[in-house]
Amino acid sequence: MNMGKGKRIWGTVVLALCLCTSLVLGGCQAATEKGDGANTKGADDEIVIGMSFDSFVIERWIRDRNVFISAAEKLGAKVNVQSANGDVKEQINQIRYLIKQQVDVIVIIPVDCTAISNVVAEAKDAGISVISYDRAVVNGDVDLYISFDNEEVGHLMAGRLREALPEGGKIFMIGGPLTDENVKQVERGINKELKDSNLEIVYTYRCENWNAAEGYEAVKEALAEHPDVAGVLCGNDDIATQAFRALSEERLAGKVLITGQDGDLMACQRIVQGTQLVTVFKSVEEEATAAAQYAVKLAKGTADLESLPTVSDGNFDVPYLELQPVAVTAENMESVIIKGGFHSAEEVYFVKEEETEEDIEED
Repeated sequence: MNMGKGKRIWGTVVLALCLCTSLVLGGCQAATEKGDGANTKGADDEIVIGMSFDSFVIERWIRDRNVFISAAEKLGAKVNVQSANGDVKEQINQIRYLIKQQVDVIVIIPVDCTAISNVVAEAKDAGISVISYDRAVVNGDVDLYISFDNEEVGHLMAGRLREALPEGGKIFMIGGPLTDENVKQVERGINKELKDSNLEIVYTYRCENWNAAEGYEAVKEALAEHPDVAGVLCGNDDIATQAFRALSEERLAGKVLITGQDGDLMACQRIVQGTQLVTVFKSVEEEATAAAQYAVKLAKGTADLESLPTVSDGNFDVPYLELQPVAVTAENMESVIIKGGFHSAEEVYFVKEEETEEDIEED
């Protein structure tokens, strides 16, 4: 064998081995930086976020969608929105569709907070980050849970009712389904606030899939048994609208106190008119904007989740961005809702925008 030729062949083999080793080590380093195979994007890569809504039956979800899309697009991301119309099987199918589309992050408002845990695991196995938005996914081990302090929501509603009814009285509680973890948390806050009070919950009803129309029938049924009711704790402002309708038919509107949440326009109008006591406001702009920002950071692999506190989802401790709700009454409607830009003075008070709060009070 020619020794010179043998050296050249051996040198080629060594060089090839070095290149292979370098590629393997480089691949390992990249996988480590991305973490668990997540689809981390570079600065110039297109980011696509899937957003899976329970439905758009509740007024606020439309605003959440619009704010999220606007915030995400400003950060250079595209959003693929799906709505399950309250059908958990449809939501699971839609999440699987988003997985097949190889989106970078999926933001979920669950129909059923327990039933979607398996499909969330499928998304994570595919390297897709998952954000649980407003409602917690039970046993989902999501990358991030963003919501308001829902127990505080219950505390605020029941607290305002307790202050307004110092002598106590009978209360109806008309809420959403227990498949929504928020309902459990809100009710926990209500029960803690009403413990050792003179207020007694004598009737409870939970509207399936947040179907507010059921709230009307529930209040009518409850009134037949307890016509001397003092207040109605409503799970949201849509239900509060139906409770108001039922009470109006019995000439009890304004006499029986109503609570709600979400800051819906009709609720705000009732508050300034004196036919609803309070709405617990949760800033959609704050929540949806934060979710969009974290979604883009998760896609890029730059999200700082270790600095966040964690909360148990049943089996896992997940990073939790907790936001604070605000009780809105006639006294702070101007400062929270109108100056905050959620609704205009014209919409709430039926007046021209340029009229001041003092003008409204004088009228």
